[in-house]
Amino acid sequence: MKRELTLEFLELLNGKNLDNKQHEAFMLLTIDEENWPHTAMISVGEIVAKNAQEVYLGLWPETTTTKNIMRSKKATLVFFFQGKAYYIKLSLKQLPLLHLTKYKRERFIGKVENIREDRAKYASITSGVQINLNNPEEVIQRWEETINEISR
Repeated sequence: MKRELTLEFLELLNGKNLDNKQHEAFMLLTIDEENWPHTAMISVGEIVAKNAQEVYLGLWPETTTTKNIMRSKKATLVFFFQGKAYYIKLSLKQLPLLHLTKYKRERFIGKVENIREDRAKYASITSGVQINLNNPEEVIQRWEETINEISR
């Protein structure tokens, strides 16, 4: 069972060079109150690797995803990278709210419980979820500030 992010993941999720990573998006799966899967998309501006076993998440307050994490303390991060699909199970702990932040976020630290790689022998994944920012300069600046705040 894999429980550590690779060097490539650490580079991707290091909170730096967000300009070059602005098109990457990830799916964050949680379970709602009726035990149905709930999917949300998050960006490189909402997740940062603390080390190979832990990631910080900074999520908008009052969202279904945030409420699900507060209740269950679990989520699965799904993304596509270098021709493979990855499913990363996280155990999450809520961190104290930071005061005097520019963007109010609920902060969590996630412990990597399991990483599963998925690829087919008969096909290659050529892309994952990709986004184009409407206002890259503004969004990337917000991401950089958010990464600094959630990493405290």
